[in-house]
Amino acid sequence: MEVEQKRIIWLQGAGCTGCSISVLNSVSPTIKNLLIDEVVPGQHLSLLFHPTIMAGSGEPVIEVMLDVRKEKGPYVLVVEGAVPTAGGGFFATVGEEDGRPVTLFSRFLTLAREASAIIALGDCSSFGGIPAGRPNPTGCKGVKDILTDEKLDVPVINVSGCAPHPDWFVGTVAYLLLYGLPAPDQLDELGRPKAFYGKLVHENCPRRPYFDEGKFARDLSEEGCLYEVGCKGPFTYADCPTRKWNNGVNWVVGAGSPCLGCTEPGFPDICGPFYRKISDLEKVKPRINPR
Repeated sequence: MEVEQKRIIWLQGAGCTGCSISVLNSVSPTIKNLLIDEVVPGQHLSLLFHPTIMAGSGEPVIEVMLDVRKEKGPYVLVVEGAVPTAGGGFFATVGEEDGRPVTLFSRFLTLAREASAIIALGDCSSFGGIPAGRPNPTGCKGVKDILTDEKLDVPVINVSGCAPHPDWFVGTVAYLLLYGLPAPDQLDELGRPKAFYGKLVHENCPRRPYFDEGKFARDLSEEGCLYEVGCKGPFTYADCPTRKWNNGVNWVVGAGSPCLGCTEPGFPDICGPFYRKISDLEKVKPRINPR
């Protein structure tokens, strides 16, 4: 049986590469399974461009990245990290043309126009994240905001988190392979798959009984709900309590820390200080995103 190649171009912007590291730690399937095997019978992921893990460099790999538009068939664009827009976007560049650097902003727009779908991986790519934190001098933005500004209608799936769980990305890719683009009712209002972001962390937190009893910890070392010491679980959507991390070993609250709200658009500005209860006033502080 002929194997269909599902082509992927992976761009990295303003970030820490933590999203790639998270995906590389995927357990079932492993990253080897994803890149070498048929994830779905008859379909193989062809990762053509990834700045961190590809062996090639220089002009040849830039040509591979750009040639994806000339070949027949759809491709998926994965964007990791925020996209700087201030100053023409010169804070992040990908390769050169005629001896001059080409901005990530420009590369993104070029590739986004022809992509069948975009996966915004991580909170930075989804909503701006840490690079877009106040005062945001580089004008970093999330993928969807840029597409809206440029009036480009391309399907975007936000897989938010800092860093996102590898299952959230792998599960999203698997869904695309099996069924195609998710229907609107399968995504939440922020464009995230409800399968992973459908419930509040607070709903399934093992410390929830403490909250219901009104027993709140005043220090990280105390028993009780961690809401008073900064837990953002009551307004953070993710399945961390049930999925856990590192192959189901533990998660942030299990390790004694409050949830930091890293899957939400307000991270980190509105979610900080991390170890202090958020007031209603802090919840409505606007982000600053200069062009």
